[in-house]
Amino acid sequence: MSKLTLENLALKGKRVLMRVDFNVPLTPNGAIADDSRIRAALPSIQYILQQGASLILMSHLGRPKAKPDSQYSLAPCAKRLSELLHQPVEFVSDCIGPEVEKRVAKLKKSEILLLENLRFHEGEEEPEKDPLFVEQLAKLGDLYVNDAFGTAHRAHASTAFIAKYFPHKAAMGFLMQKELSFLSPLLHHPTHPFFAILGGAKVSTKAGIIHSLLKKVDALYLGGAMIFTFLKAKGQSVGDSIVEESEVKTAQELFSSKKIHLPLDLVIADAFSNAAHTKSISIAEPIPMGWRGMDIGPKTIAAWSRELCQGATVFWNGPLGVFEMTHFAKGTQEIAAALSHSAGKVIIGGGDSVAAMQQMGFAHSFAHLSTGGGASLEYLEFGHLPGIDALSDQP
Repeated sequence: MSKLTLENLALKGKRVLMRVDFNVPLTPNGAIADDSRIRAALPSIQYILQQGASLILMSHLGRPKAKPDSQYSLAPCAKRLSELLHQPVEFVSDCIGPEVEKRVAKLKKSEILLLENLRFHEGEEEPEKDPLFVEQLAKLGDLYVNDAFGTAHRAHASTAFIAKYFPHKAAMGFLMQKELSFLSPLLHHPTHPFFAILGGAKVSTKAGIIHSLLKKVDALYLGGAMIFTFLKAKGQSVGDSIVEESEVKTAQELFSSKKIHLPLDLVIADAFSNAAHTKSISIAEPIPMGWRGMDIGPKTIAAWSRELCQGATVFWNGPLGVFEMTHFAKGTQEIAAALSHSAGKVIIGGGDSVAAMQQMGFAHSFAHLSTGGGASLEYLEFGHLPGIDALSDQP
């Protein structure tokens, strides 16, 4: 069943309560390091204001421990949003309570208010512990919109529980629609050849999506630190590389699939440092003690670049090496450069992958960069998310 969209709602003269994902990275002095998530919400925000509604935005930022913490205040986001919209954005120092309700009641059409960090209250992440929290949030709006794809995999007060207070009036925003328009075809009818690349550190967080993707893809390329658990599963020595001992058996089971491609060679280093001594070794060679794997090697880069560019559809989540260190970013960078010239549709699945693409200047080279790492993986694994399931069905 398809869900209500922003365009299905009669907005004029209404108060719209919208969940956005303003969980932006901050510098040590509290400035916004990257405003991409704020910019991603602009189409929905501008549309609502143009339709003559007043808008109340809610979001979380970081991981405060269910109490106010100034380093996680959304005040910098209100300031940045105001600059992007060229209009005032009011900010209130809480997200529920009489003062908030008073400020909401004063909002005129096409005015906008950002609430303080939802996670300053226990009821956001644990709705069952404080059911009054979601009730107080819900009374702030006439209509509810969820445009926070990056948190749609969380069954939190503002992402899932709140929708029941808005029967036939809980819709997805334009960003949520856009995300699903790119990810849903991968679930149901991807254009083949369909390749996936998974990087990152842990097999434990990727085992589910690996099983799911193996049913759909023509080939699955694995990089990042998780490959050392796979090598350990083959009985190889991996030196000081990260291994999840608890996942060795899972890796052995996954090896039965002929679709899995591990790197042909590796760049290893004698310390976890950009200044370490490095060398390239074949994947079949044992990694000496005192050394650890840090990136895919030159033979892998050449072979994977050729093969992946034959894909009609490519989904990529997770860097292939320690991309934050320049000497170990080459694998991620070279594969990204190759795919940026590919004729296929390339979708980058959020999280560190997007950070890597932006850092390397490839942000505009692909069909889609997802705003949700965990959300995109869970959507592809399960086919639905709590924050989407909760929304009103199309009549």
